Amino acid sequence: MSTATLAPSDTPTIAPEVIARIKAVVGDAGWSDDASRLDAKLTEWRGKWKGNTPLLVLPKSTEEVAAVVRICNEAGVAITPQGGNTGLVGGQIPFGEILISLERMKQVRDVAPTDDTMVLEAGLSLLEAQQIAEKAGRYFPLSLAAEGTATVGGVISTNAGGTAVLRYGVTRDLVSGLEVVLPNGDIFHGLKRLRKDNTGYDLKQLFIGAEGTLGIITAASLKLFPIMNSRSTAIVGFETAQNAIDLLVRAKQETGGQVEAFELMGRYGLSLVLKHIPDTREPLAGEYPWYALIEIASGDPEGAASAMERLLEAAFEEELIVDATIAQNETQAAEFWRLREDHSAAEKAEGAAWKHDISVPLSRMAEYILEGEKAVQEFLPGARLVAFGHVGDGNVHFNIIVPEGMDPAEFNAMRDAGAKVVHDLVHKYEGSISAEHGLGRMKTAEALQYKDPVAVAAMQAVRASLDPKRIMNPHVLF
Repeated sequence: MSTATLAPSDTPTIAPEVIARIKAVVGDAGWSDDASRLDAKLTEWRGKWKGNTPLLVLPKSTEEVAAVVRICNEAGVAITPQGGNTGLVGGQIPFGEILISLERMKQVRDVAPTDDTMVLEAGLSLLEAQQIAEKAGRYFPLSLAAEGTATVGGVISTNAGGTAVLRYGVTRDLVSGLEVVLPNGDIFHGLKRLRKDNTGYDLKQLFIGAEGTLGIITAASLKLFPIMNSRSTAIVGFETAQNAIDLLVRAKQETGGQVEAFELMGRYGLSLVLKHIPDTREPLAGEYPWYALIEIASGDPEGAASAMERLLEAAFEEELIVDATIAQNETQAAEFWRLREDHSAAEKAEGAAWKHDISVPLSRMAEYILEGEKAVQEFLPGARLVAFGHVGDGNVHFNIIVPEGMDPAEFNAMRDAGAKVVHDLVHKYEGSISAEHGLGRMKTAEALQYKDPVAVAAMQAVRASLDPKRIMNPHVLF
């Protein structure tokens, strides 16, 4: 895969005295310029971007973050904030800017089960957040494949989606308050536990999904939920994607909203997982064009299992599905989830790919997939489609793998033209070219072709007001 880099002459020069002032603020343990230490933070997971920075800054408190940002603002020095470096659109990779990581900020400031909230610092991983909630007898539903590495600050800054959006919403629906260091070094103290606060603009929403362009999130108040007493996971086979959509609609209605996940997978994508990921196996006796992973959760100890059985029995009778199996224990459920979550790793092992994280109205999802595959084949005969994702909330990862025998370099050179084919169709279907990954470096310029000009102007005005020097992640967003 090609890697985006900047030549040394293209990167900004930062005065030595500015570097020295930053080092003095964070102390010897709070910075690094060691190449071996920086390498993992300068390379995007897929290898598409390889950045550079004169200094990695590792503050241990909000006050230190504020002091560093204040120095950079005074000097006009740009900053790139980074969470767990699991982003897939390059927004976390610096190209000459100061790189700030909050990996040392991992304090649990408060857990309040009665309020159904917890206040965590931004450097904690998403998995750690889930475990903290569980220890308090509560459930934090945000879950995604990179949760062991992705951080609280990172998933909020990118408004991550994950597997439970269908029931609980995206990240912005799970945040009740934020603490943020603004581009001038001021601290926004917005760590509220309140579900209701109707006293003006909901300022926290400005920073959720802003990709680090309006400030650095240092802590968050997160919403908690009851732990479900039963959970049932199944893999279902279908003849068409539309059959899967029809089952989803039925499942939501018949369970009263207890469907927690509904993940769509095409046969080709599943075959790549079985080919490249060790210890995986066919989930059903036969092979089918489409599969769905369905998870139902209930407060009733027997509720999830009975709801799943009723749903699948009725679907069989109406010939909506052709095969299904229900996980008999947590180990088997985890095996089912691996088949879905290891799609990206399997694609990477197979070869060069064009990645598209798109959303369209659920009612038109199956139609979009059919028309999209046809359009891609007309553009590049032999291209291999891997369509999978959180179809329950209208999100599908519409990825194109290099045709067999084609030079990967030639394939990658066609990426922008191929993306236009996919995204023009998304626009036709009134969808979004970024459902959950953000715009980052990859899609910022491209999004201008599709985004409402009035919306772009409003976002530019907000950014200019908070960051007139444009020091915060300057190459990201409009």
